Parts: sequence; structure tokens; C-alpha cells
Amino acid sequence: MNMIKSIFGIGLMVLMLGTNIKAQGEAAVPFLLLAPDSRFSSIGESGTGLADNSAAIFWNPAGLAFLTGQEFSFTHSNWLPQFKLDLFYDYATYRNYIEDLAGTVSASITYMNYGEFIRTGEGGPEELGRFKAFDAALTVGYATKLSTDWGVGFNFRLIHSNLSDQPVGAEQGKGVATTVSFDLGTMWRPTNLPLPLVGGNLGGKFSVGMNISNIGPKIFYIDKAQADPIPTNLRLGFAYRILEDEFNSLTYTLDFSKLLVDKDTAGMSQKFYRAMFTTWTSKPMSEVMREIVTTMGFEYWYGKKEDFAFALRTGFFYEDPAFGNRKFLTFGAGIRYDIYGFDFGYITTSVFRGGENHPLSDTLRFTLLVGWGTVAESTRGLPRGI
Repeated sequence: MNMIKSIFGIGLMVLMLGTNIKAQGEAAVPFLLLAPDSRFSSIGESGTGLADNSAAIFWNPAGLAFLTGQEFSFTHSNWLPQFKLDLFYDYATYRNYIEDLAGTVSASITYMNYGEFIRTGEGGPEELGRFKAFDAALTVGYATKLSTDWGVGFNFRLIHSNLSDQPVGAEQGKGVATTVSFDLGTMWRPTNLPLPLVGGNLGGKFSVGMNISNIGPKIFYIDKAQADPIPTNLRLGFAYRILEDEFNSLTYTLDFSKLLVDKDTAGMSQKFYRAMFTTWTSKPMSEVMREIVTTMGFEYWYGKKEDFAFALRTGFFYEDPAFGNRKFLTFGAGIRYDIYGFDFGYITTSVFRGGENHPLSDTLRFTLLVGWGTVAESTRGLPRGI
């Protein structure tokens, strides 16, 4: 058990980006909260209200209901370069609109590599072998429109965590665990939204999305008595197209997110179907509000995707000092030519006090994508960055 706890601790340390400090000790497999793609990561990790490419399977699967055609993307990142360890993750997505199903089917694979570890005995430093630790998840989903303005999406996920391949000494069981989870998302993207008091119409310029992800049972490595909840997370996001003409567009995004895990009066983690509600009432509302993470960003596009277009992006991520204190700026860019695209994202914490040596600083993500068969409907209104 000590070996498993050690590796779990390393995973928790390097994945401290997905949740606040208190929740880190309560939720397992926090890699499920990592912002996986380059594009939305570079607008402050805010994509729930926009969700207009295949990465929507993570941010808000309901966004896929407004897309047609097919798309494949692959993202790679050498994670937390400040640690100078063999940490990386890969993320692949696919979506396909199927007319007979009146919606979009999607899939993604997430792989988080923690590197190679040396196995030793309880009696000394003698090397008994080596093994690799990793977490992985396979997600499949479906999204459809309920009406012209409303979309819904659903994901099912298989989660596998491999922290140790065999027990050491008196330890019981392997550091291997498997569980399942699902996501529920909705998106409102009005085609007509008049503003009677100030005039104008936000139709085609504004959208609101909500996603509850990783809803599912606890995960355990040895026995159920030592089970930990998975990181059920609520996201609420907004997107607004500030500017759009034949060649230019500028979009603002804003997300709020909160981890839905909680403990009972005995200090035991609540079951997920209780924690989703008790996390709002088990502590003062002022503390609940401080647990909410706020992210925002801007994305500017120039050109036409059918010919050539490029994007510039920036964003800001904020977490309350008492609940993690993560603060960083994000930057990124992207290009689209015909059916091909490339995005990259960059994180810096050096502009904030004490952030010069933060493990998040200088993290880069790179994404390659191919999208084809997209008809004109998916380029009208808010969606643009497919």
C-alpha cells in the first residue's frame, strides 16, 4: 500500500492543476480535470460556452449538436516542464455527424504518463524491477438538438489507473483500478435574442453552456473501504461574439467551475449522488463561492477557413488563494487551411508574485486536426473555430 500511496501522491502533486487544495485529498484520478486541448487551454481554459470543435467532448458535449461533418484531432504536451520529469499526456478526439441518428457521435482517448518507477523491497534499496505508471480514459458520446436553439450531449467514460503493477512485501493487491463515469451537457445558442431595453439582437452571437462531468462511483485500488471519489465537476460557460465581418471575428469566453465532492460528518467521502448536492450546503455559502474557479479568454480569427485563416488567443485563470491559489495567463495561436489545422497553447505564471518557478509555467500544448464534410450550417452564428 505504501508504494501505491507514493505514486498516487506524485500523481496528485503533478496534477494539482485540476482542483483546489482541499479537494485534492478527496478526489482520485485528477487527470480527468486537465484541460486537454491547445485551443481552449489558450483562452484561459474556458470552453464550456463555445465548445465548437471535437474537444467539446471534454468541455461540453452539447456543443457537438451544432456541428456537422467529421473531425479528428490529436494533442500532445510535455507536462509540467519545471519538474524536468518524464511527464506527458496525449489526447485524441473524433466526431462525426450522422444524419440517420439526427446528431453527432464522438470519442476521445486521454493518456497521462507519470514515467518509470523503481520497485524496491521493504528491507532496503535493492532494485527489484521497474514499471511505468499511467492513467487513461476512453470516452464515447452522443449529442443532438432538441430545437433550433438547444442542444444536449451525453458521454460515457471508462477510466483505468495503473499506479503500480504488483504488490511489494506485505502489501495487498496491485495499484491498478478501473471505474466508469458519465457526463451531461446542455447548450443554448439562440438564433434570435432581442435586447428591448438597449436595442440590438444577440442572436447568433451569444451562447450559454453547462456541463457536469465525471459523474460516477468511487474508485479503489485495494478494497472498497479505501475508495476515493472521482472528480465530479460542474462547469457553466458563456461565449459572446464581439466582432464579426467577412474576414474578422473576436469572441469572449467566460467559465465558472466547481468540484462536486464532499465529506460527511465522520470524514468519509460522500457518494457522488449525494455530494453533488451536499457540497453546496455543508459549508458556509461564502466558502462555497470561494471554491469556484473563474476563467476567461479572447479568441481573434482573421481570414476564411476554406482558404486560409489564423487565430490569436489569450486568457486568464484564477483560483482563490485559500483554495489552490492558481493564477496564470495563457497565450496561443492557430491556423486553418482547407481541412487541416494546427493550434498551440502556452501557460505562464511568471507575471505573478512567486510564480517564476511554478511547475505550471512554460507548459506547452500542441494540437493537429483534420476536419472534413462540414457544411455551411456549422459556420453560421457563433461556431467558427472548428
